[in-house]
Amino acid sequence: MERLQKILAGAGVASRRKCEELILNGKVQVNGETVTTLGTKADPAVDVITVDGKRIGAEKKLYLVFNKPKGVITSASDPQGRKIVTDYLKGVSERVYPVGRLDYDTEGLLLLTNDGEFAHLLTHPKHHVPKTYHATVKGVPHGTELDKLKQGIMLEDGMTYPAEVEYQDIDPEGKFATISITIHEGRNRQVRRMFEAISHPVTKLKRISFGDLYLGNLKRGLYRHLTKEEIEGLYKQARTISTPSSKR
Repeated sequence: MERLQKILAGAGVASRRKCEELILNGKVQVNGETVTTLGTKADPAVDVITVDGKRIGAEKKLYLVFNKPKGVITSASDPQGRKIVTDYLKGVSERVYPVGRLDYDTEGLLLLTNDGEFAHLLTHPKHHVPKTYHATVKGVPHGTELDKLKQGIMLEDGMTYPAEVEYQDIDPEGKFATISITIHEGRNRQVRRMFEAISHPVTKLKRISFGDLYLGNLKRGLYRHLTKEEIEGLYKQARTISTPSSKR
């Protein structure tokens, strides 16, 4: 017997948090009875479990890495008709969803899966899986300004954890700089807001790694399947990583 939200996530219905919402909203039935209580247990080998009337089944687990182009929505649909990530997943018949998000103007490494437990593990705040970006910013930040990011900087939603920051490229005329920044959180537009806080707004942002997984030479707009070793490595890193030191 397992908790219903864990069964649903494991079957690829959605992330565990989203599965909890489905239960609370009365979308899930066990043996014909609607269940709205979190923590309800069931046996997927015996019980008939449906979501909106559709029976769930054991779905093949998929783990994809996608090089998201700028101007693409990290969403299942967009009412404005803009491109969404699944538009690029030709040949993938299973329903997959992003692990975390990249905003519309950000490009680079995006993980997608139908394994809810995997997604939950990598995005849960307590695990702090590092993510590295290359940020091109206006002007050239002084070392003392980057030190503020290294120590943690106050944003409107609280102090950030210390970031790892180093110069990648500096314009000789001082018009821009490209900075490598590694963060351990997943707040909305966090990297952009951190650089805005030191008065060097981002003009281009690309995620190059998620944990120990790197984008490498994967071309923009293409995807590939993760290897067994890469999947196991991400699981291991998320389970063993500790909270970075902070002044919070």
